[in-house]
Amino acid sequence: MILTVLAFLLLGYNFRQLEHLDHNTVSALNWIKETSDQQSSSPTTKTTRKLYCNYEHQTLSKREQAEEESLFAAIQWPNPPVGKIPFIRSTDPAHSNFVIVNSHVRFKVGDQLEVRVHMKDFQGKPKQYGGDYIQARIHSPLLKAGAMGRVVDDQNGFYKVFFTLLWPGEVRVSVSLVHPSEGIQVLKRLREEKPDRVYFKSLFRSGSTSETTVCNVCLPGDLPVCNFTDLYTGEPWFCYKPRKLSCANRINHAKGGYQKGLLTPSENLFFQTDVNIKVPVLPSGPDSVTVEPLGLTESANLDRSQGPAVFPLGYYYQDEWRPRTHWIHHFNKTADISKCLQGKVVHFFGDSTVRQWFEYLTTFVPDLVEFNLGSPKNLGPFMSVDLKHNVLLKFRCHGPPIRFTTVFSSELRYIANELNGIVGGRNTVIAISIWSHFSTFPVEVYIRRLRNIRRSIILLLDRSPKTVVVIRTANVQELGPEVSLFNSDWYSFQLDTIMRKMFSGIAVFFVDAWEMSLAHYLPHKLHPQDIIIKNQIDAFLSFVCPSET
Repeated sequence: MILTVLAFLLLGYNFRQLEHLDHNTVSALNWIKETSDQQSSSPTTKTTRKLYCNYEHQTLSKREQAEEESLFAAIQWPNPPVGKIPFIRSTDPAHSNFVIVNSHVRFKVGDQLEVRVHMKDFQGKPKQYGGDYIQARIHSPLLKAGAMGRVVDDQNGFYKVFFTLLWPGEVRVSVSLVHPSEGIQVLKRLREEKPDRVYFKSLFRSGSTSETTVCNVCLPGDLPVCNFTDLYTGEPWFCYKPRKLSCANRINHAKGGYQKGLLTPSENLFFQTDVNIKVPVLPSGPDSVTVEPLGLTESANLDRSQGPAVFPLGYYYQDEWRPRTHWIHHFNKTADISKCLQGKVVHFFGDSTVRQWFEYLTTFVPDLVEFNLGSPKNLGPFMSVDLKHNVLLKFRCHGPPIRFTTVFSSELRYIANELNGIVGGRNTVIAISIWSHFSTFPVEVYIRRLRNIRRSIILLLDRSPKTVVVIRTANVQELGPEVSLFNSDWYSFQLDTIMRKMFSGIAVFFVDAWEMSLAHYLPHKLHPQDIIIKNQIDAFLSFVCPSET
């Protein structure tokens, strides 16, 4: 009798919970339960791509299916014409070269500069297909000026790179091979076939008994698992069940490690420092052009370009970032920052790259004092307070997968759920950065996470339109043979492309950390140096406190 009453009470509670969930979350819960009769009766369709673990049970509406197909089309990458290519026939940056088209012409600010890149293999023979990942920029070291270029793959071994000349003087061209096309194929294979190459763990404890098990978005094999899938977002997370303890005894979450021996000996050759990972491609002829200045009015118009085709979105001049689509104020004085943030609550959600913003502001502004919450270093949650100006800064990392050191499982929060708990308003600011920790997983995992966040942002802006929401994009970083297999710029570039498309068309602002890190003269780092962070903060605060002009 008691068990029957409890069952009815639990069923009623679940129905009340479902009443407060939107259609997409209900679909997620249906997917978790694998209720086939409900799935067949709903107007949904399954994704047709190569399926990943329990994502084969994920159902998508027709709109979501169409969006996913569009996203995959946007990141489609050309394959070599045949299967395995021997190393000797792979792209060799030392044999390759670039040439500036019409380098003898005296260009004017605002002109387009075209560069042709010709890739060759280690025998010096021209490549007959494309697919190499190239990064390119123009720069003037004395002016501390720089901007990135747009690469077009002709898929025959030739590449075009287009630059907009945005400042006068001598302007140099730099081209780098990040990965050969043959290495890209290995990265694609790892993403689809080895999504668990970064693994995680959790400690379970009860009294003096403790056990540690492996956790991930998906766990192979038939061992019993603990299902920690979030009930509201449907975000999946599993741990192998401890042998002696209950799933309820979970204490923490931590990065377990990185799988080794992922590549064959022949594949290893495609990932060599100073050979084919972020190696410069040298010019065949001049590597610079002379650019003549424009008048003051013409220059101002150039800096305020409009439309979706604007490229690049900004550039450096005298070490200051100059966006081309909106005005920016450079907050060089702490008093200016305090004035901008006065009376505001600023929420930083995501990974360690947005935590840098929290740390920069807390360090740079004397009136901001970090309140000791006893949180683990680098993990959070963190909070800084300026009582004089009534400013509150908060940082919280996003939910798993998160490759940080040990964090209490109770502190793992999904951004979407946190956003749902914020009232919002003109004095509320949200900053989000979420990309790096998803680079090892199939793209569907990232798309799902962004869908949940996007849905919560739309609801937040619907109830509080004055809320400022800023998205920090991905950035380039230093790469070596091992880092390339887990955090390659190619992975980041693909995720960044998806993120920009998924958040386009809604009232959010972008701080373009990708261009700001690629255009700068400093070495690439996962956590950019202070001058780059300072320019990112300037861009961020310019959205929070737009210029009246």
